[in-house]
Amino acid sequence: MHTTLISAEQLRDLMGARARLMVFDCSFDLMDHAAGEKQYLQAHIPGAVYAHLEHALAEPPQPDPKGNLLPRADAASGGRHPLPSREKFAMWLSGVGFANDMQAVVYDRNGNNYCGRLWWMLKWVGHDAVAVLDGGLKAWRDAGGELCSGAEPSHFQTNFLPRPPLRTLVTTGQVARALGEPGQTLIDARATARYRGDVEPLDPVAGHIPGALNRPFGSNLGPDGRFKPPQELRAEFEQLLAGRDPKTVVHHCGSGVSAVPNLIAMELAGFGPTALYAGSWSEWCRTPGLPVEKG
Repeated sequence: MHTTLISAEQLRDLMGARARLMVFDCSFDLMDHAAGEKQYLQAHIPGAVYAHLEHALAEPPQPDPKGNLLPRADAASGGRHPLPSREKFAMWLSGVGFANDMQAVVYDRNGNNYCGRLWWMLKWVGHDAVAVLDGGLKAWRDAGGELCSGAEPSHFQTNFLPRPPLRTLVTTGQVARALGEPGQTLIDARATARYRGDVEPLDPVAGHIPGALNRPFGSNLGPDGRFKPPQELRAEFEQLLAGRDPKTVVHHCGSGVSAVPNLIAMELAGFGPTALYAGSWSEWCRTPGLPVEKG
């Protein structure tokens, strides 16, 4: 069972052995929501299912007359990309033919940004057998892996059953109540200019949650697009935490997506599972009365 990363060679071996396996392509573009699926149709790993961030991995919020984003009643978080309920996500998994006894492999073309979301969501519904394809589609291509184009045949529907969560989801209220307490260490995965509040291309308020540390999610990857070695990641996180307890870490970003590479990197570094604030800055900055910090 692969539970964090899988190499292109390991994936090819699993496919050759006809293992109980489903591959998911999670490629996406925040500025062009149709781009990821177009890329998938142009070239993808044989048999891969496309997982659209907005339609499969999020519960689209409803804007009110003033343009505020309101999460649907059954959403598990707020923000720009609210998590669907565990039950609704399980229905999507069943609909694409994914079953509890399958190994999942997730990848994208975006530095493990969007596929990390599906990795975390599968852990959240109690499915441990999910791994990120290290290096994404480029690594598969570089290893001589076959590519397909066009749509894939539909799979027979299954009955995926959620199990107890394997990862922790934290709410805005929990983050706010623990703000400034030693029992919570916030790590913001956005680009440093957004963290500082110099620019804000997506949300109505610039800045960050007071006291949050900054580690842009791309910091976890080497020049080849693969995750850095565990010892290197560990040294970098120890420097960032500066003596803070790793068990207190809560990861966030703009909308709970690009925070996940930091979470995965901490696990690779041997720190164990940490929490995710999925609402992230997009929910925090829209919640009246919550403080904002710049710089």
